[in-house]
Amino acid sequence: MTAAVRTAVPADDPALADLWRRCFDAPQITALHALDPDRHRHTFVVPGREEGVIDAVVVHVPRMIRDADGVPRRVGGIGSVATRPEARGRGLVRQLLAAAERTMRAEGCAWSLLFTGTPGVYRGSGWEEFASGCVEGRLAPAPATGEFPVRAATGTDAPEVAALHREYNADRPLSTVRAPEDWAVRVPAWYGPLDGTLVAEDPRTGALAGWLVARHEGEWLEVREFAGAPECLGDLLATAGERGRAEGLRRARVRLPGEGAVTAALPRLLTHARRMTEYVGMARPLLAPHRAVRATVTAPGAVHWYGDCF
Repeated sequence: MTAAVRTAVPADDPALADLWRRCFDAPQITALHALDPDRHRHTFVVPGREEGVIDAVVVHVPRMIRDADGVPRRVGGIGSVATRPEARGRGLVRQLLAAAERTMRAEGCAWSLLFTGTPGVYRGSGWEEFASGCVEGRLAPAPATGEFPVRAATGTDAPEVAALHREYNADRPLSTVRAPEDWAVRVPAWYGPLDGTLVAEDPRTGALAGWLVARHEGEWLEVREFAGAPECLGDLLATAGERGRAEGLRRARVRLPGEGAVTAALPRLLTHARRMTEYVGMARPLLAPHRAVRATVTAPGAVHWYGDCF
């Protein structure tokens, strides 16, 4: 049975917020949704039978993401997908994805990207998994001393941190071109305040040489993002490990691209390290050919940083 799919209107906002609160432990979703000035046209819903109720929602989040050659392309992110428990099993998400696909094509999206723990929901609609890697291990007992002084970031570091990110990812496949509003809302939503991250200083000039996001996630120290000179990564990781051990942590997980400089720095943080492969990312060609999309998501060094989640 075909559901009554439509785009959202401002009057739906309370019902959408209620549905997301019910389905996710992620209060930042409504703030992220508000970043898109065309959010209602990009939000596809199935209204419930009761007034003021939304049965299901899919949001198309337009982003500029670099292709296999590092060229920014318009990509349709899919996020905030939710269905009321009482409405599940009716194929509502599949119908909403079809509506989102039509809009993404009309708006010139080369391809679509999403991240999920339930890939089976999306395979039948044309999305395909791609692999991403992480490294897990025990926190190393190495001291944090090194060439580069490391400290907690402060608000005044924000412009330099943004510049480090921009330079480090200037031609990196799958990375997002961050706008000022992303730094103001999206990045803090996923990483917390800037002062919860680390920066390394050039020992000669005092300028920022590197930035690291390492968060306490349950029993793990999770390294989420790095930008800057490869030479300072080891000192940043060692300091993150020292802080993790002070919090009683014993294990760490690193989600950085598997490049030579990263691999060389990992012993400063980890012992008994092992590389893991995950399949949480999914891509769907739209206006771009399938081979171009696969080349992007499988390119060496490709990464979609957690701070750019939809």
